[in-house]
Amino acid sequence: MDWQRDIRDFETWLRLEKGLADNSVEAYLRDVGQMRRFMEDQGVEPEAVTLEHLQLLLGQLNDMGIAPASQRRMIAGWRMFYKHLVVEDAMKDSPAEMLDLPVRPRHLPDVLSDEDITKIQATFDLSLPDQFRNNVIVEVLYGCGLRVSELVNLKMSNVYEDEGMLQVIGKGDKERWVPINARALEMMEMYIHTVRVHYDIKPGEEKFVFINRLGRHLSRNYVFMFLQQAVKDAGLNKHVSPHSLRHSFATELVENGADLRAVQEMLGHESISTTEIYTHLTRDALRNTIEAYHPHYKKV
Repeated sequence: MDWQRDIRDFETWLRLEKGLADNSVEAYLRDVGQMRRFMEDQGVEPEAVTLEHLQLLLGQLNDMGIAPASQRRMIAGWRMFYKHLVVEDAMKDSPAEMLDLPVRPRHLPDVLSDEDITKIQATFDLSLPDQFRNNVIVEVLYGCGLRVSELVNLKMSNVYEDEGMLQVIGKGDKERWVPINARALEMMEMYIHTVRVHYDIKPGEEKFVFINRLGRHLSRNYVFMFLQQAVKDAGLNKHVSPHSLRHSFATELVENGADLRAVQEMLGHESISTTEIYTHLTRDALRNTIEAYHPHYKKV
């Protein structure tokens, strides 16, 4: 076996057997090309690559300052390459399967306090239909912890006013039920019954709750843009996106003693480990408080 032939066969396999698009194929080939260059420098052919060789390659990538996210993507490419060789009976086992993935850093958005939310909402001129709607959106994102994609795709049939619940379709088309507080529900009802009714809604768009002035449902990018402007108008020196409101919703719940499983359910996290990040934030807040006020911490 040799690298050139195996990579050529790998490309054919990706296109014909896996049916991948050109962009995906090219990405896999770039990742395998990185591995090939390293292994050829070491004088190692494809079938002779071991776990230790790949670990050395990862060490080199670290030294080069390659981000963990990029390393994870490369490893996925290496695994696919060796999966192909195993499928073709060119190798018995894949050396990439046991390779540990670099830890994905968690870049958390700034947490917004309840006072911050009030300042943001105070920037909206509620006499203007679009700004009235935007005020409601901020309330729903912060009060329900929705993803922005879930909000812009929220349908009229998903709002259960009598039950005080929203039926949300999340990642992977998974359905969950999220409570909506009385304040947010009252604001949404007012928007639906006194503002939204005056929009000239295009055919097929009437099912969506939040509509723009052109009669179509909102885009994620629009929500991001109007929120950033509102944060600027409020004079907040924070990096804020729609996800910040979801992040703040969860932080408030956990810091005030909410059950982690309940928070997981409301956020639609598949794994509890994703939700556990908010317990880490709580512990950090406790540590910062102790360090700020305990006299022995101040002496260090």
